[in-house]
Amino acid sequence: MRLLLDTHALLWWLDDDPRLEQSAADAIAGAEFVAVSAASAWEIGIKQSIGTLSGPDDLPAELATNGFTELPVTVAHALAAGGLPPHHADPFDRMLVAQSRMEGLTLVTRDDRLVDYGIAHLRA
Repeated sequence: MRLLLDTHALLWWLDDDPRLEQSAADAIAGAEFVAVSAASAWEIGIKQSIGTLSGPDDLPAELATNGFTELPVTVAHALAAGGLPPHHADPFDRMLVAQSRMEGLTLVTRDDRLVDYGIAHLRA
């Protein structure tokens, strides 16, 4: 299975948080490929800087330790995200939807509004 982690799924995984569904945790642990979008790192960085989130101090090291692949945001991803129907207003989530579609990845998320985009998903 090839996965893309939504920001909350990533943070729950890194914190061994019980909110992460066991089926999602098992899928992440057994996946052949797990990606984390640069958009998630951007979101984490913004929220840490304004004090609304405590997250990992060294995200790149955490990704490497867990064997996760960094997924850059490309111009094609940005154009696809901008062209999505307005089911969801959050630009970070829209980017994850676009990347999931374009890269053929299953999005691990708890956000039910993202399911409206018809993407492959796994409940976080």
